[in-house]
Amino acid sequence: MNSITLNGPFDMKNSIESGQPLAFHSQCSESNGTFHARYSTSEGAMSASYNKEAKKLNYSWEGGYTKESARKEVARRFCINDDMQSIYGKISTDDFMTDAISAYKGMRVTCNDPWDTTLCFILSQFNNMKRIRNSVRMLANSYGQQLDGTGERLFPSADDISKAGISDLMRHGAGFRAKYIKGAAETCSESLDLQSLYKMDYETAKETLMEINGIGDKVADCILLFAYRKMESFPIDVWVKRVLEKVYFNGKKKPIKELHTFAADRWDGMEGYAQQYLFWHARSMKIK
Repeated sequence: MNSITLNGPFDMKNSIESGQPLAFHSQCSESNGTFHARYSTSEGAMSASYNKEAKKLNYSWEGGYTKESARKEVARRFCINDDMQSIYGKISTDDFMTDAISAYKGMRVTCNDPWDTTLCFILSQFNNMKRIRNSVRMLANSYGQQLDGTGERLFPSADDISKAGISDLMRHGAGFRAKYIKGAAETCSESLDLQSLYKMDYETAKETLMEINGIGDKVADCILLFAYRKMESFPIDVWVKRVLEKVYFNGKKKPIKELHTFAADRWDGMEGYAQQYLFWHARSMKIK
C-alpha cells in the first residue's frame, strides 16, 4: 500500500459522500476510524483509505496504472494540494458558512473525469443519491469493460454507452434519462472533445455543454465544477436554492439568475467551494 502524507485538513468521508461524482460510483466503508473507498476509472480500479489520526491517504491500484500515474490519479482526484486555509478565508463570509466549514472541515471539491461526471449528473436529474448509485452500478455492470483478472467492471466510457440501445439503457438503470444519456454519449464520443473544455473560459464551456440535449443550467455547472474545477460554477438545486433564500434573503423566493449573481458577488472566484459547503450543510440540517 502506497501513501501520501497530508498536512492540511482533509475529510475523505464527506468529500465522497456529499453528492460529488465519487458518491455515485465508489464503494465505501468505515472501520476503526478509517474510511475506505474503491472506485473505477476508464484505466483501472483504485482503492483509497484515510485515517484522520495518521493523516495519511493510502492507495493501491489495479489495471493500466503505473506507480507514478496512480499517485497522480489519487492526488488529483482528492485535490490534496488545495490550500484549504486560503479557501476558507474566502468563503467564510457569515455565520452559516463558518458553521458549515466547522462541521465539514477538510471536505474537498473533488476532481473527476469529464465523462464520468457528465453521465453521473445527467442521471442525477429528478433522482436521489441511492437511486443514482444503483443506476450507475447497473450501467457499469452492463456496459463497462471488464478489469483483467477480476469480475469487476470499469466505469462505462462514452463509446460503451453510445453503442447501447435506448430501451436497453432504460432497463439497465437509466429510466427516462436513457435518451439523454445515449445522446450525450454519442456527442462526446463522436463530435465533442471533452478535453477541449479545460481551455475554455467558464461561460463558453457552459454554453458548449448546454448544447447537449438533457444538460441544463444546474447539470452544466456540476460538470464544470466537479470535472473541470471551474470555481465560478455554482450549481443550484432545490437544497442550494432553499438555503440561499432562507439564510440570505429572509425566505423570499428568488430567480436562479439572481442567485447566481449573488454567489458571484459574495464568493468571487470560489463560488464552487462555497456551494459545496452550503449544499452539504443544508442537506445535513434538512433545511426547509
